[in-house]
Amino acid sequence: MTSSAGSGACIWFTGLSGSGKSTTADAVVPLLEARGRSVTVLDGDVVRTHLTKELGFTKEDRDTNVRRVGYVAGEIVRHGGLVVAALVSPYRDTRAEVREMVGEGYVEVFVDTPLDVVEERDVKGWYAKARAGEVKEFTGVSDPYEPPLHPEMTLLTTDTTPESNARLVLEYLESRGILAPA
Repeated sequence: MTSSAGSGACIWFTGLSGSGKSTTADAVVPLLEARGRSVTVLDGDVVRTHLTKELGFTKEDRDTNVRRVGYVAGEIVRHGGLVVAALVSPYRDTRAEVREMVGEGYVEVFVDTPLDVVEERDVKGWYAKARAGEVKEFTGVSDPYEPPLHPEMTLLTTDTTPESNARLVLEYLESRGILAPA
């Protein structure tokens, strides 16, 4: 992308529940704001509370959830806005649809944290419930997560801090011309 700095873009964080998507996104937002950019945050948990609370966790419902967020992100980007989205978004084909909706300002960031690590973190207790059979259709346990084949960025969270990863995201955005150099 050779857009003018300050153009619209969507930084789409994807990965397993507990991988560090929201934590990294939360570290990116103030860095973008410090550069004078207004940022719309679309976090999966918040979206499910306010925008898609009627949806369950079947493949169809997950796809609908991701498509709705993708549509909103695409509209914001089309008007020059900056979006930071953090959703499990487990299926490649649906993420590809979002990429099409958003256009060339789409930046897919795979937060690549191994399943054993996210299960060890299990901050919300979901993995334990899924392993006990109390939660059906749980991504990474009883439902698949399809890692991106060609994300713009892959971040590891096992030996790096969210702040370090956030700086890597900003460097990438600068290299693409989405963000003016500091």
